[in-house]
Amino acid sequence: VKPLLQWLAELGLTEEQRMKAIAKCPRMLQSSLEASLKPHVPWMAGFGMDGSQIAEAIASYPNILTLSLESNLQPCVQWMSGLGMHDSQIAKAIARFPQTCGLNLETSLKPRVQWMSGLGMDDSQIAKAIASFPQIFDCSLEANLKPRVQWMSGLGMD
Repeated sequence: VKPLLQWLAELGLTEEQRMKAIAKCPRMLQSSLEASLKPHVPWMAGFGMDGSQIAEAIASYPNILTLSLESNLQPCVQWMSGLGMHDSQIAKAIARFPQTCGLNLETSLKPRVQWMSGLGMDDSQIAKAIASFPQIFDCSLEANLKPRVQWMSGLGMD
């Protein structure tokens, strides 16, 4: 446990953040620090996340360290890149809502982008929306997003 706590401190997490991270994701205690957890940091830095963004992402969603690089994280970032998002936008989105990388591409991410496209948003507007408010991926289309847009349209806010 001590090496994990020391490493999290080196990344910039406060003592309180370290304790909360372990409470939220006890699986970190069972994971190999060198083989499983540490490789996530250079991966995040590789598309432009700085040290404070990496610490912020880990503090808010420590599970990001236990997600598979090959099955979850890389496909998510490649998909965002395919939308035309620049590395800085991807870094901003993941720092703000790292849970994005844990969501299913087919059932959570793609349907929301298709919905935004159906509203008439072009790729650059979608990329900007995701970078600014990546939590949109966690909002229900039927119970949240569609009714709000419909309500705003009813007010003449097209």
